Amino acid sequence: MSSDASNAFKIKARRILLKISGESFCPANQRGISMDSVNHLAAQIVGVAKMGVQIAVVMGGGNILRGAQFKATNGAASLQEATAHYMGMLATVINGLALQDAIEAQGQPTRLMSAVQMDAVSEPYIRRRAQRHLEKGRVVILAGGTGSPFVTTDTAAAQRALELECDVILKATKVRGVYSADPEKDPNAVFYPELAFEDAIRQNLRVMDSEAFAKCAEHNMPIMIFNFREEGNLAKAVCGEHVGTIIHQIKRDA
Repeated sequence: MSSDASNAFKIKARRILLKISGESFCPANQRGISMDSVNHLAAQIVGVAKMGVQIAVVMGGGNILRGAQFKATNGAASLQEATAHYMGMLATVINGLALQDAIEAQGQPTRLMSAVQMDAVSEPYIRRRAQRHLEKGRVVILAGGTGSPFVTTDTAAAQRALELECDVILKATKVRGVYSADPEKDPNAVFYPELAFEDAIRQNLRVMDSEAFAKCAEHNMPIMIFNFREEGNLAKAVCGEHVGTIIHQIKRDA
């Protein structure tokens, strides 16, 4: 790790992939959708779009449901795991619809694209079409994960960031960035201002899944993880300010 992360990584992003957890769509420790929370997300996204930054958004669906809640317990019947994953993909479409309306209510054009075909409410995800929307200044909301089960929305975010030739993945969280342990449970958790991909994978830091880290490491796609609930942090992040944890390729001394 570098002792001077603020000088080790400088990027002013032209095109970003913003990864938002489903929990960002509702107040802390609640479920469902709160339009107050969604409007707060939308205001920050619109503010950055007005700066001329092209924005693609991938969101989770954990505020509505998680596949893990359908696992069998005590011998009870359960859904097939693939079915639960598809249900989670549909939850991200619900979140995408809410976010789309909130952003457009603030005057910013959007397109909702889904990897799961749902023609009545969204466009199908087509890479070149998504790129064209971005070039025209539309916020592109990418729902449905990758369209396949057994793939997290973190991995979907990494995949889409690479496909759309984004400059950086910005992952919004409820804490400052990456810690050695859960800071809400461990008061001695150490904050990491900067990490190499290999360290994040080796330490099994669960802020993103290992497949997402591996994709980003292979293609040198930097990730910035920051507290989205702090006003102005998204704008600071896209301007290259150090507002959280930076995960990227770090040159080691021989």
